[in-house]
Amino acid sequence: MRAVGVLNFGNPDVLQVVDLPEVHAGQGEVRIRVHAASVNPTDLMLRNGSRSEALKDIDPPHVPGMDIAGVIDEIGPSTETELAVGTAVMAMVVPLADHGAYRESIVLSMDSVVKAPEGFSHAEASTLPMNGLTARQSLDQLGLLPGQTIAVTGAAGAYGGYVVQIAKHEGLRVIADASAADEPLVKSFGADVIVPRGDDFSEQVRKVVPEGVDGVADGAVLSELAVGAIRDGGAYAAVRGWAGTGERDITFHRTSVRTYDHRSDLLDQLRDFAETGVVTLRVAGTYEAEQASEAHRRLEARGTRGRCVIVF
Repeated sequence: MRAVGVLNFGNPDVLQVVDLPEVHAGQGEVRIRVHAASVNPTDLMLRNGSRSEALKDIDPPHVPGMDIAGVIDEIGPSTETELAVGTAVMAMVVPLADHGAYRESIVLSMDSVVKAPEGFSHAEASTLPMNGLTARQSLDQLGLLPGQTIAVTGAAGAYGGYVVQIAKHEGLRVIADASAADEPLVKSFGADVIVPRGDDFSEQVRKVVPEGVDGVADGAVLSELAVGAIRDGGAYAAVRGWAGTGERDITFHRTSVRTYDHRSDLLDQLRDFAETGVVTLRVAGTYEAEQASEAHRRLEARGTRGRCVIVF
């Protein structure tokens, strides 16, 4: 089976097409013929060696990727499921537990797989699982109630965009950052107020809400630069594991989407959100397996709106 992986960590050119053994579904599992795998910043970190310590006990090639969409082509014995061979599905993959998503075929636990949203391509569906679940987790951690105010950094990105859209759907007031070029996009997500993107995020938010917002979802990884936007006793969600400053009784959360693995209930909610227009699925471009290096280079260049997707 073809996959895209790395034998040695480094720049995008280390990505290469590799051959992996054929896999089969066991009890409680399904095999998916992967048609699309989206490219996320976490994939760059696996490729460049930033997570080499976590991979030290796993033999190369190391295959990146946390998002897939495809079609079920095998159901394991004694597996109870409403899904059938031929069903279009999507799933999140945890590469550190096994080979990642950049591969033609993958076996996953049944509780990690749901139907893909109807009316969308495999490439579009592949952009939803990981970033959608990350947004869901941050919102769950913040625990804000309808009518409260959330501020979102990196709102034009995949995670930030989903946070804005889901937060609005759930009755929150949303203040989001954006560059001048991204203002129309972020406005289309439903943000109530848009502030200029930059290191002065907290000051810009305080101009709108002098007392501070109830919570911040920090997709741009501003860290301490975003804490000033939060009221005393509010909440902050970090997507890169930052522990926070502990100041002013603010509750600091570390969003780690791997803890939402096997949450097919939440993934199915995201499917419904896509079908009903709550969230927007955005593809920046599609790339054949042999073009994976180009997809990584494009993401590293920054400014991508939507996800690059590797297709098989």
